[in-house]
Amino acid sequence: MSNFDLTDLAVQMICPGNKVILDEKGMPSVMVYIPKFKNNDVLAGGDSAIHPAFVVDGVGTIDGFYYSKYLNCIHDGCAYSLPGQDPANTINFDNSRARCEAKGNGWHLSTAAEWAAIALWCKANGFMPYGNNNYGKDSRESNYRAIPSCPLDSSNRVQRTATGTGPVSWNHDKSLAGIADLNGNVNEWQGGIRLVWGELQILANNDAADPDNPQNNTSTAWKAIDAATGALVTPECSVSDAGQTVSGNTVKLDWRSSAWVYSTAINNPQSSYQGCLFGNITADATIGTAAVLLLRCLALLPDQGAVAADYEGDYVYWNHNVSERCVFRGGGWNGGTSAGLFYLGGSSDRTIAGGSLGFRSAYIPEIS
Repeated sequence: MSNFDLTDLAVQMICPGNKVILDEKGMPSVMVYIPKFKNNDVLAGGDSAIHPAFVVDGVGTIDGFYYSKYLNCIHDGCAYSLPGQDPANTINFDNSRARCEAKGNGWHLSTAAEWAAIALWCKANGFMPYGNNNYGKDSRESNYRAIPSCPLDSSNRVQRTATGTGPVSWNHDKSLAGIADLNGNVNEWQGGIRLVWGELQILANNDAADPDNPQNNTSTAWKAIDAATGALVTPECSVSDAGQTVSGNTVKLDWRSSAWVYSTAINNPQSSYQGCLFGNITADATIGTAAVLLLRCLALLPDQGAVAADYEGDYVYWNHNVSERCVFRGGGWNGGTSAGLFYLGGSSDRTIAGGSLGFRSAYIPEIS
């Protein structure tokens, strides 16, 4: 860390359009500002409400949030967004949150709502970034590669690559000011979302950005989605249950015809995880208009009128027959075309830690 002197002047030379924010230890992170927008700014089927990422409990509507430009590394127990680093890895969900929150007030693990806001903005504006999803390069190109940041695998292939060392086309807006490595490299843990015995559970809006809203497995902050109204309600499923609640009134995930379907009933329980194209996910007639909109706002369901090809092969994996599964997004260095902004891994518990699992922090100054 002593090699970095990221003053505002230096960052404008290295990362024009970005901002350096110091944490409570006085250490820098390079951040990208995401200004607020409405649902209909990014969704064909959206309404005029402010996107959930810009509404935080106890604060209300915020003007925007700061998102780590780079996959985070760890120094002295805290998370940092810095260029040219080996991304933090082999870290579980709770430890990822702790490394972000150790930076001080306003800092937190990227949330499901924040990731969704960025993904939806990218798609709406015609930016679907490439990345390290094919052993150091993107599966759709051969001339651009990033710098390896860890030993090669047993087949002499590149694994993780140093943060931000790919081409500009790997940034979220394909500019020097963009967020790097959202597609591939390492999967990124997301706060505020989980699956419990097949029931989708979230924290309201962007409340997961506030550490005062606990996300441990027994927290009462977790809410289910009422299928008819889209309102957040007390879950029907608990981690202490012995098995699935196969029917009810809340949004659940069922596996039908080789694809995930949002429904109030689980008609086809699976014994292990299953995956399908993001663009093939549907909601059946038991899911009302408001709940469908919320799912789309969280980048969990394709937009109105979208077809599978619009999401460029991004895949979604869930395991709905276990007590709790947390979520990571983006995909890893070996994900190929299944990696990307709409990739979702929901088949692992919060304790798993591996070389392809990392994270990044975000910052909302209004949270004290």
